[in-house]
Amino acid sequence: MAANALYLKTPLRRLSDFLYRHPRALLAVLLGPPLLWFLVIYLGSLLALLMQGFYSFDDFSMTVRPEWTLENYARIFAPANWDIIVRTVAMASAVTLASAVIAFPIAYYMAVHAGKAEKGLFYIGVMLPMWASYIVKAYSWTVILAKGGIVYWVAGKLGLVPLLESLLALPYIGGSTLSTSHLGRFLVFTYIWLPFMILPIQAAIERVPQSLTQASQDLGAGPFATFRHVLLPLAFPGVVAGSIFTFSLTLGDFIIPTLIGPSGLFIGNFVYVQQGAAGNIPLAAAFTVVPIVLIAVYLAVARRLGAFDAL
Repeated sequence: MAANALYLKTPLRRLSDFLYRHPRALLAVLLGPPLLWFLVIYLGSLLALLMQGFYSFDDFSMTVRPEWTLENYARIFAPANWDIIVRTVAMASAVTLASAVIAFPIAYYMAVHAGKAEKGLFYIGVMLPMWASYIVKAYSWTVILAKGGIVYWVAGKLGLVPLLESLLALPYIGGSTLSTSHLGRFLVFTYIWLPFMILPIQAAIERVPQSLTQASQDLGAGPFATFRHVLLPLAFPGVVAGSIFTFSLTLGDFIIPTLIGPSGLFIGNFVYVQQGAAGNIPLAAAFTVVPIVLIAVYLAVARRLGAFDAL
């Protein structure tokens, strides 16, 4: 009896009883450390970076001076810098659209027609490229798209080299080879981010009751009408959910624009060059506001379209 009374009075036991009687305190204990880490390490460092966007940069001495100015943010709207933003957003939009067009048939087959074993193989096939190193995949594509690579070899066997060269001659698309063109850069982006589009669409299609598509067909609607008026509206939140990944990841990437394509800068490698080679951290910090604002607006639109329900 005395031992039990002593046990009940231990500090650990009292703390356990207190947390049991106050579930909100227990929740605070569980979530406090990770939230503190998030606020201090992530948001704190991000805030410190953004604050440096108001600092001055001396081009002569290549040093940062803590003198507040709006010049760095004004330089975002300079024609050359604005061209970087437009180029990046255009590429991110094109990659997102192409990924959705390619991913939807694959996701539909996985969700509707594939059996358990076949679906498992599809999951492995979709996710297996994600297990490989991102750098290795990017460098591999430089070899695949180079002249003498497998793409040119296949095009030569099929007699498509003249068509490929005429395509590369188009403005805003081409270059001397696929590996030095916007088209090649687009292909690599689409390949790498495609799994992030397939899985949300597949999950969204699985939530669509098959009875709705069957009822549409029973009422005389053809396959295209059923897809347009029934399946696509119900699965569209999954498309938007996947687009969050493809758009934002393309928007901030700096490795693929550095390795593949022409010399035109994207937002990611512009920030990398400014804070690395040029040492202009204030301008780099100011430029990071651009993807943050774009992604915030994109997430707000995606939320209204129900994308978060499909994640």
